Amino acid sequence: MKVEILGSGGASATPRPGCVCSVCVEARARGVPYSRTGPSVFVHGPDVLFDTPEESRLQLDRSTVTEIGACFYSHWHPDHTMGRRVWEAVGGHDLHHWPPDPELRRTTDVYLPEQVAADFGNRLGNREHFEFLAGRGWIRLHELRDGDTVELGGVSIRPFRLHEEYVYAFELSGGGKRLLVAMDEIHRWTPPAELRGLDLAVLPMGVCEHDPFTGERRIPEDHPVLRFEATFEQTLRVVDELAAKRVVLSHVEEADGLGFDELRRLAAKVGRNITFAWDTMLVEV
Repeated sequence: MKVEILGSGGASATPRPGCVCSVCVEARARGVPYSRTGPSVFVHGPDVLFDTPEESRLQLDRSTVTEIGACFYSHWHPDHTMGRRVWEAVGGHDLHHWPPDPELRRTTDVYLPEQVAADFGNRLGNREHFEFLAGRGWIRLHELRDGDTVELGGVSIRPFRLHEEYVYAFELSGGGKRLLVAMDEIHRWTPPAELRGLDLAVLPMGVCEHDPFTGERRIPEDHPVLRFEATFEQTLRVVDELAAKRVVLSHVEEADGLGFDELRRLAAKVGRNITFAWDTMLVEV
């Protein structure tokens, strides 16, 4: 397996429109790896995509991806789903045959874990849009029950709920390797013992409650974000509990004000075989 980070940003990508902070100015001037698009991961081997942010079409077009075997959605949040129209682009339009030639259309299998399927029914019009895409033949929808696994390309993919029960992470096992993909929301999550010793864990970075270099408080103690978002310090505790051979931290928020170079320095500071993700990053499992 090989992991490709299609988008390493968070709910607010970098640069943010209208922002003139040093991180956004540098991102506009230098592009990737200083700029970041919304959260999305592709795993080569089973050829599986996780989540479709707004920039999904552009991410896939610039990537090394040529075939998408399937897509899994981790939860309903807009930064993970609002690029869902990408399936129309992937499927293609046939203007040269009528009736359309089904051999010229690419239909992608889309898997929704149990709670994600339920939430799609009442959040952001997801259900209606996905049923439209399925009706046009661009996708095939599969609704999973908790405990189900999916086998693709010799890899077993197991969705499981995190502490925030509307969100799923995914364990991928195959060829003697184990990979964890947690796209978001590891707040208050304690990894189970069976996940220890993974070959690679892809996790969200978490928000910086304190400056990671000086320790100075950056988010007020009473800020509501701390009630539902994992902090960077909490993420490091998860990293320690997982004891993975390698860790990639993604979902980097523009609001934290950390550029690509600062994150490289931070990786050296915290150790733990951590690398901070960037758009287009490739990692062998």
